[in-house]
Amino acid sequence: KNVKRSVEAVVSTQSTGTRKLISCTANYLTQILLWPGCSDVTGSFRLYRREVLEALIASCVSKGYVFQMEMMVRAKQQGWSVEEVPITFVDRVYGESKISSKEVIGFWMGLMKLFATT
Repeated sequence: KNVKRSVEAVVSTQSTGTRKLISCTANYLTQILLWPGCSDVTGSFRLYRREVLEALIASCVSKGYVFQMEMMVRAKQQGWSVEEVPITFVDRVYGESKISSKEVIGFWMGLMKLFATT
């Protein structure tokens, strides 16, 4: 079973301090609690084989940013391997981040739910 996913290390060339702190904290806590088998669960470009994607979607219940994390955790649980390939991520030039305190709280609650149920 192989799943290829493009992202080993997301490198932000213009990251704001708050955004970087949120991402690093989320990844750190996820690594400690869930051991997802990948280095970054908060953002990436991912490729899945169709049958893998169908199996993962059928087993995932999360919404929002937690969904990305759950996909990696479920892939590992179901015996799929994840291969990471580095990409460069450049922050948006216009507009603002979509990350709100509600999303941060939702991610934390989703992390705790996955920790309790996996």
